[in-house]
Amino acid sequence: MKDNKAQKIRDIQHFGEEGGVVPVIDHAATSTFLNPNDMQKVFEGEIQGCYLYSRHTNPSVMMFSKKLAAMEGSESALGLASGMSAITCAVLQVMKEGGHMIASDTIYGGTWALFKNILPKFGIEITFVDPSKPEEFKNAIKDNTRLIYTETMSNPLLSVSDIKALSEMSRSYNLKLIVDNTFTPLIVSPIELGADAVVYSCTKYISGQSDLIAGAICSSEEFIGELIDVNHGMAMLSGPVMDPKVAYELYSRLDTLPIRMKAHSSAAKTLVDRMRQEDIPGIIYPGINSYKQFELFNQMKNKVYGDGGMITLDCESLERATKLARSLQENKFGLFAVSLGFSRTLLSCPSASTSSEIPKEEQERIGLSDGLLRMSIGFCGDEEILADRFMKCFKEL
Repeated sequence: MKDNKAQKIRDIQHFGEEGGVVPVIDHAATSTFLNPNDMQKVFEGEIQGCYLYSRHTNPSVMMFSKKLAAMEGSESALGLASGMSAITCAVLQVMKEGGHMIASDTIYGGTWALFKNILPKFGIEITFVDPSKPEEFKNAIKDNTRLIYTETMSNPLLSVSDIKALSEMSRSYNLKLIVDNTFTPLIVSPIELGADAVVYSCTKYISGQSDLIAGAICSSEEFIGELIDVNHGMAMLSGPVMDPKVAYELYSRLDTLPIRMKAHSSAAKTLVDRMRQEDIPGIIYPGINSYKQFELFNQMKNKVYGDGGMITLDCESLERATKLARSLQENKFGLFAVSLGFSRTLLSCPSASTSSEIPKEEQERIGLSDGLLRMSIGFCGDEEILADRFMKCFKEL
């Protein structure tokens, strides 16, 4: 099978000023206008596409954004300072006049807290629904609903949203659909399935090294233009600027993302296969036929990249999950840390960390067990040796 996504990334190239094979980093905070009248026209919206001020656009950030858009299949993209800034700007750009929005109830804890605790203070009403049931989104639509927000694969329960169904629904009701695709870059392409905008925490798989914080929005040229509008753009006016050095790093790392995603999936599959051979219960992984949305995920995914690097395991109690994670770290299987998409395996207990913003009663309602162990499987090292280490620790527990 041809890897067309990798080719699209590869075919975006920028040369250094003196012909170097890598682009230069443009540090300038502001840009000059040879004709002073043109500056006024930019502020008045008569001229588009000019570099004005790095809170508006920056050449290094735009070269990364162009490459990310090519990967995602969107008309345009915009690099920002973090994944949360990407979510906030995208949502508020749609909801800036208030109204009602519908969101998945199994989302990253920081996103849940933003929606539950902050957005209502801006006159935005939120209804949370089960992302695995498109009918719940439809039943929640009101006269003033403007937006549907979901994650391709939910954090941390790995529930999959039927993006095609949600996109058809959003169009029929004249709503916008925003999808967080952080867990599944390249594996799933929400824009191609009909999403209006896709948000990323680039800190994760797109960076791959857990050494920087960044985010991005992929969408139409029109929506990206609205975000950086000098008078009405949420990105322009709230100012979560991506640093040019970070943009350069991400631009360079996108070249290896296809290789890395295949490697993450391969390592995760090796571990899951071994876990199933040993009849370990409580495994959630989209690549096994016991996964409740196995058929849907197979329809959505690009099979070139496998089933991803995220595995969750229900250890029945927080004490057991923590004890297993500690043993896995001591035996050099992985590192006990939040985040994901690193070359080495990262382990966390979401109920007490990345989902701790969600109240206990809500965690219980959506099925987030105290004993859930989330594993972001890295590709560094030998897959079989690391699977052996996992089994040793699990059996000791």
